[in-house]
Amino acid sequence: MIPLRDHNPTRTVPFVTVALIAANLAVFLYQLNVMAQGEQVFLRFVYQMAMFPAKVSHDFGADAVRSIFTSMFLHGGLLHIGGNMLYLWVFGNNIEDSMGHFRFLVFYTLCGYVAAFGHVLAAPDSQVPTMGASGAIAGVLGAYLLLFPRARIDTWVPVWWLFLTTIEVPAYFFLVFWFILQLLNGLPALAFDAVERGGGVAWWAHIGGFVAGLALVAIFKRRDARLFQ
Repeated sequence: MIPLRDHNPTRTVPFVTVALIAANLAVFLYQLNVMAQGEQVFLRFVYQMAMFPAKVSHDFGADAVRSIFTSMFLHGGLLHIGGNMLYLWVFGNNIEDSMGHFRFLVFYTLCGYVAAFGHVLAAPDSQVPTMGASGAIAGVLGAYLLLFPRARIDTWVPVWWLFLTTIEVPAYFFLVFWFILQLLNGLPALAFDAVERGGGVAWWAHIGGFVAGLALVAIFKRRDARLFQ
């Protein structure tokens, strides 16, 4: 399922959400420029900016902390960044509205770190570079589930794998379905010690970020923002 928009108006302009999307897009354009300079140049860039679970688990320090942060702004391709930014645009503005701009930025960043550690715990010896905003965005989804479970989401769904149709579903259905998909992919990979063979997707970063969002939303939301709206 692909979210298109939610029927959930905001009271404030989502400056931070827009800034995060702009920053991710700017970094992706820079990545494309680096790629154009040759494979070796790009590999050096990835080694410097992406997160490597083995480095985090075996040599945790300032460089590991930095790499987790910078990895949140890297993406592996157009579909990767396009999907992540769509989810951030659909769900992020309401969470920012419920927390305030600065609190939302801190919340987003913390969820990204928890998501990264979730992936490291699942694959502590992995030498595969990890990149993407999906862990932090998963935290936004977790917060949305507790704040706006009854909001309506316009969603594209496949019909017989031939074309897409648009349906309106409650947020709790969309988000619980999304989380179950992460578990269905993450648990078998973990059970068979095959986290790195998960199709290039850090499922446990998604799971960790989502759980972080559930746990942190009550701390970061404004006092007048009610849960289960």
